Amino acid sequence: MSDPAARLMKVVDVPQPGGPEALVLAERPVPEPARGEVLIKVAAAGLNRADCLQRRGYYPSPSGAPSYPGLEVSGTVASLGDGVTEFKVGDAVCALLQGGGYAEYCRVDAGQVLPIPGSLDMIQAAALPEAMFTVWSNVFQFGRLQKGETLLVHGGSSGIGVAAIQLAVARGHTVFATAGSDDKCRFCESLGARRAIDYKTEDFVAEIAKQTEGRGVNVVLDMVGGSYVARNLQVLATEGRLVMIATQGGAKGEIDVMRIMQQRLVITGSTLRPRSAEFKRSIRDQLLQNVWPLLASGRIQPVVDSVFALAEASRAHALMESSEHKGKIILAVI
Repeated sequence: MSDPAARLMKVVDVPQPGGPEALVLAERPVPEPARGEVLIKVAAAGLNRADCLQRRGYYPSPSGAPSYPGLEVSGTVASLGDGVTEFKVGDAVCALLQGGGYAEYCRVDAGQVLPIPGSLDMIQAAALPEAMFTVWSNVFQFGRLQKGETLLVHGGSSGIGVAAIQLAVARGHTVFATAGSDDKCRFCESLGARRAIDYKTEDFVAEIAKQTEGRGVNVVLDMVGGSYVARNLQVLATEGRLVMIATQGGAKGEIDVMRIMQQRLVITGSTLRPRSAEFKRSIRDQLLQNVWPLLASGRIQPVVDSVFALAEASRAHALMESSEHKGKIILAVI
């Protein structure tokens, strides 16, 4: 549809929790932007693991957000709420959402909207917001990765992993990664990782010790949790930081308290979706200053694995849950 004043739009909703087949096309009213918000005519939406959790009933939308999934989009500004002056109708943008990206239109706080950098197209731009907000806030803000320090990225071939590797390398850091096959490891190394470790056939603790001559890494970005917690502490250098952003391997793990004390380690973590609009605006502004120029110049680039039509959301989710992809999976809305 092309008219934001039209009454209904297509969305992909989840009437009942379940597998990928639970995603169905539906119609919903086109939202109206409230004060401080932007209405975006969606061109493409990025997939995230959180979407799969929401589909299965484990990660409901926050209060006030649409019931249907989608945490990042690209598109054009269709209309502006009162008080929005930093964008105009027709601007090409991408945005981080509370939800509702699997749709032809979405509304979002203006502080979570960014211009599309450089010559990137809509498909590429839809791959940016969730990964870049997550990596910047967790690696560089909470993880405090400093000049000359090293980073270990678990899940290096995922959307988050790709962004973390590229951004840290572009900023002069030595990066190591783990991935689940030799092909994915070579892919991580093509992005700039010094060494990618196949976690199915290699011991990342022993390999990091070898690669760093026993010093360990300064920051670990972990989306696994579970049994990785104890092993992550083993690979950290003195005063290292473990940053946890997901629990794909389980929500509980053992910690060696004595190791934490003796090496003065820091364990932290975060979830992005519940954070305030003010926090997200702050991260948005840091991205515009520190990351968007790297994207505009081509020093870092989004990596898109596959593109599906909106009506093929079930197939897209099945691919994500297979973990066979490298980089981002995108839904093309128009």
